[in-house]
Amino acid sequence: MTQASDLLDNIYNAFDPFRPLPPGHPAYVDCTEVRGDGDILVNLGNQIRRSKRMTCQLYAGHRGAGKSTELLRLKEYLKKQNFCVVYFAADEEDIDPEDAQYTDILLACTRHLLEDLKGTTPQPVLNWLKDRWQELKDLALTKIEFDTLSVEAQISQFSKLTANLRAVPSLRAKIREQINPHTVTLIKALNEFIAEAKKKLPSGCNHIVVIADNLDRIVPITKEDGRTNHDEIFLDRSEQLQALDCHLIYTVPISMVYSNRAVDLKDTYSDPEILPMIMVQTPEGKIYESGFKKIQEVIDRRVKLFDPNLSLETEVFDSQDTLERICLMSGGHVRNLLLLMQEAINRLDTLPITAQAVQKAITRVRDTYRRNVEHDEWSILATVSKSKQILNDSQHRKLLFNRCILEYRYFDNEEEMQCWYDVHPLIKEIKEFKQVLAKLEP
Repeated sequence: MTQASDLLDNIYNAFDPFRPLPPGHPAYVDCTEVRGDGDILVNLGNQIRRSKRMTCQLYAGHRGAGKSTELLRLKEYLKKQNFCVVYFAADEEDIDPEDAQYTDILLACTRHLLEDLKGTTPQPVLNWLKDRWQELKDLALTKIEFDTLSVEAQISQFSKLTANLRAVPSLRAKIREQINPHTVTLIKALNEFIAEAKKKLPSGCNHIVVIADNLDRIVPITKEDGRTNHDEIFLDRSEQLQALDCHLIYTVPISMVYSNRAVDLKDTYSDPEILPMIMVQTPEGKIYESGFKKIQEVIDRRVKLFDPNLSLETEVFDSQDTLERICLMSGGHVRNLLLLMQEAINRLDTLPITAQAVQKAITRVRDTYRRNVEHDEWSILATVSKSKQILNDSQHRKLLFNRCILEYRYFDNEEEMQCWYDVHPLIKEIKEFKQVLAKLEP
């Protein structure tokens, strides 16, 4: 393998769209100023740090916008402030985003608290599990008698149960059927465990924080009565979601923050913190220089992990125009930018990245968005493209959830927060969209 090929492979992997950056990573770019000045360390972190009661906060934003990277920064910040932080990405081992209920989230929180706070005797939770073992052991796919196991093995059985909840759909309803009537007693047992864990925290340690990430990926399902699974999880079960005796942060689908339940969410949890897109264009369609430079910096920092001397405009890309096109077509959506970069690099054997490679990458990623849009939604998207606003209805919420509509924020000259929306740039070049948009032109 040649040196040039090694470099290209390394750069390709630096743009992995599914791996959040760990805190302090040299590729991290602070985009606060082009995201409406929202700072997770201030808006979530300081509330936890200063509050004399346990808090429960919601964090929202488009999938792939960078929430996990920001939450990992928050975890590091809180640890430095002497908090014990339990962080987990719920969709990796605990829940199925296509079919998730509150019970799954409670079991996930229980599992990760047990695994992360190993210095504490988990007897209250294990006693709760023991009392229900005869009904649950078949669902954990084991014939082992609970009393014969060591404490570590008993915790392992609990982990198996939660793993099966995600991995074995045929068992999911049965597990929930057994657990649902006993969630209140499970919370009580878990709080007894948390109380014991707090006593064993190092001197000066300020409480426990649980961060449940990737719950925003739970796919919305509308029931016959018009309510959604999101309503059932975050509102109907809000009292239980907030019942753990520790600080809590849950990610929540952005579509719910803009639903007709938004006021209920605010009344229940206070205002959710929202991570918008990096603003690369103004509402008038002109390049927003500050945001555009941040997107370029995202690319530049990842490339320079392997060669700090490469010029973006002449050596990484074949021209400034090619660089500009890939930045603008990302819409300020970080994961889309990383996907476009990988798709373009995948078509090359050596740098620079050509205009042709970028166009092929755009065409491939754009086709995913084309399949996401149903026939009657093109007119909705065209209207949003012109008005830069959305309506509070199920169709707009669905398009937000699917990232066909993106949210941007900025402060105007009077220091007032302005929020606006636009259609993803990849969609704007689709034939069906352009045809409908042309009919709206005066």
